[in-house]
Amino acid sequence: MASEGLRGALTAVLGGRGLLVQNYDSGPAGEPPAPVRLRRNVCYVVLAVFLNEQDEVLLVQEAKKECRGSWYLPAGRMEPGETIVEALQREVKEEAGLQCEPLTLLSVEERGPSWIRFAFLTRPTGMAQQVAAWAEGSRHRSPSLYSGGILKTSKEADAESLQAGWYPRTSLPTPLRAQDILHLVDLAAQYRQRARHPLLLPQELPCSLVCQRLVATFTNVQTVWVLVGTVGTPHLPVTACGFAPMEQRGGIKMAVLRLLQECLSLHHLAVETQGLLGLQHLGKDLTDGICMNVLVTVAFRNPGLQNEPPKVRGENFFWWKVVEEDLQNQLLQRLRDSSVVPINR
Repeated sequence: MASEGLRGALTAVLGGRGLLVQNYDSGPAGEPPAPVRLRRNVCYVVLAVFLNEQDEVLLVQEAKKECRGSWYLPAGRMEPGETIVEALQREVKEEAGLQCEPLTLLSVEERGPSWIRFAFLTRPTGMAQQVAAWAEGSRHRSPSLYSGGILKTSKEADAESLQAGWYPRTSLPTPLRAQDILHLVDLAAQYRQRARHPLLLPQELPCSLVCQRLVATFTNVQTVWVLVGTVGTPHLPVTACGFAPMEQRGGIKMAVLRLLQECLSLHHLAVETQGLLGLQHLGKDLTDGICMNVLVTVAFRNPGLQNEPPKVRGENFFWWKVVEEDLQNQLLQRLRDSSVVPINR
């Protein structure tokens, strides 16, 4: 029965559906972590990358005093009570004038658990009904019409933005507010050309902490083992992120290493967080936390003749050998192709 539950959990996580977070296996030292609250101890940012059929990018011109007149992708901070998608749609409407729908999460960027940005590949609703024809060299001045809004022009300038416009991906306007968006634009173009991971959107599941659910794997040729927590029902282990200076400086990977240090001798192991398999957040009823379902690899630094996973200390964890062929193939494929949403720092 335990293996059946684990198969169901792993299937759900690999499918991007997620699972309720009911407890955690590893937490920061000292007091139990307090529930996170937007605008108090965490900041989440949403960002939209739009690419149209002409390989043009949607940019907005900043109105804020410190960067007024510069250009950037539509982005902004989430507000308490919002889901991630609601925040994305609000920011795009306020800054660009368009209704939109996210297609997939493209990237997660973090500066420690207290600041996390979610970048999405996005499209305007009703994009097929675009009827505006833009004169060469004046795309940013001519309104583009969609069933889901009108592209913001300088006549609608406000505190959110001065205007919005479509620009060739290889010839963006200057000055840019920051160069960090160039990587995201390239990532979106690469994804459109060849999707490296399945379409992935946040699952609306409540969580009170910033935490990570680990699919921690050890592989040998065509065999895969997954680390399992044993406290309660056998489960994929969850590690809660801390907000102490060390964990802030080290980033969210510190919580992964902390959990693995509690059950493995890491000095002879290489541990890598490959990326996201899923993202969970609700934002309603003061549940501002997020759970990131992450794919992690554990390997010997000097493999030699090591054909079995490293020995687990204690009784709170064990290695589960995945024998179901479909699940095994899914895991191997995701590992081989890096078929995950990247986490960048």
